[in-house]
Amino acid sequence: MRITNFLLIALVSGLFILTGCQETPITTNNFTVSIAGLEDLGNDYVYEGWLIVNGTPVSTGTFTVNNTGVLSQTSFEADISDLDNATKFVLSIEPSVDSDPAPSAVKILAGDFSNNTATLSVGDGAALGNDFSTAAGSYILATPTDALSNNENSGVWWLVPGGTPSLTLPTLPSGWRYEGWAVVNGMPLSTGTFTNVSGADDAAPYSGPNAGPAFPGEDFLTNAPSGITFPLDLSNANVVISVEPFPDNSEKPFLLKPLAATVPANATNGTSYNMNNNNTTNPSGTVTRP
Repeated sequence: MRITNFLLIALVSGLFILTGCQETPITTNNFTVSIAGLEDLGNDYVYEGWLIVNGTPVSTGTFTVNNTGVLSQTSFEADISDLDNATKFVLSIEPSVDSDPAPSAVKILAGDFSNNTATLSVGDGAALGNDFSTAAGSYILATPTDALSNNENSGVWWLVPGGTPSLTLPTLPSGWRYEGWAVVNGMPLSTGTFTNVSGADDAAPYSGPNAGPAFPGEDFLTNAPSGITFPLDLSNANVVISVEPFPDNSEKPFLLKPLAATVPANATNGTSYNMNNNNTTNPSGTVTRP
């Protein structure tokens, strides 16, 4: 009887030991993100990845980028089922402190999975929907917001003489704006943001007392920032059309700059000068799942 009880206790103990040794099922796996061309968003914003599973975005976590474009993290953990069933990967820009569990409207890269790899681009329909390869335009130098004629190289306007639009730009999705810039001695001066190439932009902080034309542009005549003297001769300056997140993360041009040009040293007012297409600087990358 004692032997039987002993054997029973031993069998039960062994069962508990065997049960306790069972391995916990693995439910997650790692995937890798490789992206070039992103920039530091500062302290207030981060990048966030999303797997699109059955049409629903599933967050894969956030990361930052340093001032040389290196990602703070390239390996991420996700549910195996979500990884297997994801049809697309989307990268958005989010506030650092974010109470909204859904992705923002500011989606910069996206791509469909083909087998185990998603190739990311700004042109994907879930991002900006256009790679800006057809962006084109020209600018003139003029100062229509004052009555003087001796400082005509102090303003830049994106129009064709005679009053027609000079920019050919795709319509942006929600979460994005265009912005004009003059960059002088490394200092960027905004000419204002806009979504319509046939309308005035949203600001005129440096212009004169008269109303400007109904096109993007700015005269650099008043309220000069520290380190800059107005009226400003734009000869040899860089002029840029950028694509900016909205809300914006910085007072400097964002990394998407589809059009850029250097103003000729001998530029004359009222002459059309062409912009250069700059879409080869767009960020791009891949996401690879196991």
